[in-house]
Amino acid sequence: MEHIGVNSLPLVLIIAIFTGAVSAWQAAYQLKGIAPLSFLGGATSRAIITELGPVLTGIVIAGRVGASIAAELGTMKVTEQIDALETMAISPIRFLAMPRFLAAIIMMPILVIFANAIAVLGAYIVSNYFLGVSFAVFFNSVKRFFIMGDLVAGLVKTIFFGGVTALLGCHIGFRTEGGAEGVGLSTIRSFVISAALILILDYVLWMLIF
Repeated sequence: MEHIGVNSLPLVLIIAIFTGAVSAWQAAYQLKGIAPLSFLGGATSRAIITELGPVLTGIVIAGRVGASIAAELGTMKVTEQIDALETMAISPIRFLAMPRFLAAIIMMPILVIFANAIAVLGAYIVSNYFLGVSFAVFFNSVKRFFIMGDLVAGLVKTIFFGGVTALLGCHIGFRTEGGAEGVGLSTIRSFVISAALILILDYVLWMLIF
């Protein structure tokens, strides 16, 4: 949990604040001539809570954690450490995979809560200092358009994102062959497939939840 959650927090927060800032600029551009900027807070917060926060955090975790899981377990596989566990009647799935899976599905929603808050803050900073939207106008719009179901749906999606990332990293790590070169290929494969599955899952879960 420390590796997946606490150690990933600085990177997640850096990406989140700039995601919020870019969202504010893009929303302001889209609203120009269509709706007043008083809607900016609601537009950016809903986009962040339902999509940008969960998906971007999931991809960051896939790159940072999923790849590291595949590399760690892949190294254990090619150096026969997993075979040693099996000779001692210790299940590699129970001993190595389950803690990583449980940690991922627990910490992902927590990371996304932080990411959502920081991204909204980034959107407010841009809105206030560059677009002339006051604190009261921005957060009144956020409050007016906020729906608890959006937050819950976003957090539910992150449970699936975390679980898929951890399971895929473990699966690829356990099937690693070919020494150091195989470990490198497994690391790349874990990130690429995890990122693709997160986007596919995002679409499927959106259709099911909404």
